[in-house]
Amino acid sequence: MSRAFVKEDAGERWTPPAPAHEYKIVLDDETLHETDDLLSALNWVSQRQRGGFEVRSKEGRLLAKS
Repeated sequence: MSRAFVKEDAGERWTPPAPAHEYKIVLDDETLHETDDLLSALNWVSQRQRGGFEVRSKEGRLLAKS
């Protein structure tokens, strides 16, 4: 196997990074959920009993807060 496709640390095959989603739900600087659909993000937040969630855009702009 070519070393170009092997990670140096663990000897695993290289995997491309996951594509960035448009919206993310954040709680205390930790991303809990990501989606490309704003309505889906808002529904995810509304189904949680606990507050303090933030819906942010891919660029980090605050869109909604619970």
